[in-house]
Amino acid sequence: MSKVVEIPRGKRTVRYRFFEMLPATLSYIMLALLIILSIISPILASIYLLLIVIMNLVKGIGIAIRTVQGWKLLKRGMRVDWSKRLAELENPAESYNRLAGTKSEAYDYQQHLRNLCMMAAAEEGYFPKPSEVYHAVIVTMYNETLDVLVPTMDSVLATTFPKERMILVLAYEERGGEAAEKVAKTLEKNYGKKFGAFIMSKHPGNLKDEVVGKGGNITFAGKALQKYVKEKGMRYSDVIVTTLDSDNRPHKCYFDQVAYEYIVHEDRKRLSYQPVSLFTNNIWDAPAVTRVVASTNSFWNLICAMRPHTLRNFASHSQPLDALVEMNFWSTRTIVEDGHQYWRSLFYFDGDYEVLPIRAPIYQDAVLSDTLFKTLKAQWVQLRRWDYGASDVAYVGDYLFSKKRTVPLLTLVPKFIRLLDGHVTLAATAPIIAFGGWVPLLMNYQSRDLISHNLPGVVGVVEMIATIGIFVSLILSMKMLPPRPAKYRKTRKAMMVLQWAIAPIISIVYSSLCAFYSQTRLATGLYIEKFDVTDKAVKK
Repeated sequence: MSKVVEIPRGKRTVRYRFFEMLPATLSYIMLALLIILSIISPILASIYLLLIVIMNLVKGIGIAIRTVQGWKLLKRGMRVDWSKRLAELENPAESYNRLAGTKSEAYDYQQHLRNLCMMAAAEEGYFPKPSEVYHAVIVTMYNETLDVLVPTMDSVLATTFPKERMILVLAYEERGGEAAEKVAKTLEKNYGKKFGAFIMSKHPGNLKDEVVGKGGNITFAGKALQKYVKEKGMRYSDVIVTTLDSDNRPHKCYFDQVAYEYIVHEDRKRLSYQPVSLFTNNIWDAPAVTRVVASTNSFWNLICAMRPHTLRNFASHSQPLDALVEMNFWSTRTIVEDGHQYWRSLFYFDGDYEVLPIRAPIYQDAVLSDTLFKTLKAQWVQLRRWDYGASDVAYVGDYLFSKKRTVPLLTLVPKFIRLLDGHVTLAATAPIIAFGGWVPLLMNYQSRDLISHNLPGVVGVVEMIATIGIFVSLILSMKMLPPRPAKYRKTRKAMMVLQWAIAPIISIVYSSLCAFYSQTRLATGLYIEKFDVTDKAVKK
């Protein structure tokens, strides 16, 4: 019997429906509680609001600090010659004898020496050699043009990992029609001989037990890869699989760093590897709204890299083929297969599973369509899909109380609480902070209660202090910018500074409302079972 726990299709159990309704219920209760307390007692309402505001202030300061730390660590990791370090693992005893006692300010240099010492002391064959490790890269596409895909393919080619040990799997959709077929064949013609192998995987439409989404496509491609590896007599454990969207461009050291971490960790099968997703490819072309959203998402990924105990699979990530084969790859029943893969893996490995942060970025596009209206709509569609990750609350909650649970309670309960808290606060916090100060006053307008009348001012002062987070975001967003394209004047950069004035509005319209939308759909049983592909326009 398979250990994989699948998301139910069709009718859910009462317990599963309870947990599906839980995020929306708690999010609406947080809003309603402020109104109810304002009617009962302005003092209680004021205490409730100030607790939320102060907690948000403390969290905001922590976020600002973690973002800066994450950026510094990422920069240090990117400066390392990972290709050289990886080569030194080929003969660890010789490398250690040569390097022992040396010092360097490079990122994790002393840990590198300890890794060499550990490998040198181990029995022959206990650790795989770099020359035995292969990278399989699954690049997904639907209706994207060559303008989007060619830079992605070129960026994979520009990485420093040997191309003869790279397998490129082009995963395209049958529902993309003749246009997708034409683009796929063009890519095969232009890049087919530049890798150790080039596999074309055409995902059929309307396969049984699949939602329309990326999970089905990459799972179908993963099985094509499995067949190829088996036919070639290769070991599944020698192949690391990375999934890339059509606009994802890995840093040149990414695959070397993943291979390095894969080799030096003994529990490699129970690990996946998460780069930092930076949405900067087309940041100069995107309008202010999607630039702010893209920068905020980049900052959040930097923060997550600083907190490995809370790190989840997101967008592009890497995982060993032997683990994927055992788990039947990714879920084909959800539109958020990336984050869901974390819980799927955690349950499969009985709680003994981690996501390891990689100090290298994969650059992605900010949302951009043909017109401003289409861009704003596409941004909404993307965020509501991400926020549908609230569906994992039911998946985890149901498993938590299952008799078949094999993950220890002390491991799973804190993770479940963080998962639920993240979705509820994402929906409810922004509108409460923005408008909550006026609720007790409006509900008790005739009252002479000083607390109600002074509350908006008090909240305003705390919010002013909290703007330190926006200033940190502003400064860091300028540092993360790629070079300014010649087609734009210097005044474009000034606009990128001013754009942060609309950050609070964006937080409500996009973060909060998108979260409420997805949670409400989930609570009412109007499941989102179609992956709406984000528009990827390219400005010439």
